[in-house]
Amino acid sequence: MSIDGLSDDDVRAILKRAKSFAVVGASPKPDRPSYDVMRFLIEEGYTVKPVNPGIAGKTIHDQLVSATLADVQAPVDVVDIFRSSDAVPGIVREVIAEKDRLGVSVVWMQLDIINEEAAAEARAAGLTVVMDRCPHIEIPRLGLS
Repeated sequence: MSIDGLSDDDVRAILKRAKSFAVVGASPKPDRPSYDVMRFLIEEGYTVKPVNPGIAGKTIHDQLVSATLADVQAPVDVVDIFRSSDAVPGIVREVIAEKDRLGVSVVWMQLDIINEEAAAEARAAGLTVVMDRCPHIEIPRLGLS
């Protein structure tokens, strides 16, 4: 079991069920992990919706960047967080506020992003939490690519 308490079968089920990701902290810079992960998810057939207030209205991989989750069009199955662990509680509260409108069922914290309090808050709101993992690693590792 990993830090998030999810088994490989749990993560596999999430990735098979999900169709769309909102990437919070998306970057237009090719040297940033979010840039590569977005490209990978698009290549794998997922719809990807980048979120970054500093570049809202621009595009990354031909996808329009939104300023906040409140600006993202539904549906979103997974909110993938590329921000520091201390920024996660605010993002989780944003996810909770928008989850019914967007259809979000999963909060995904990227590698080295761990915030147990935010994870508990998300779980209490009925969300599944993936923590300290990357879909770019998990998809091939689990044989889903």
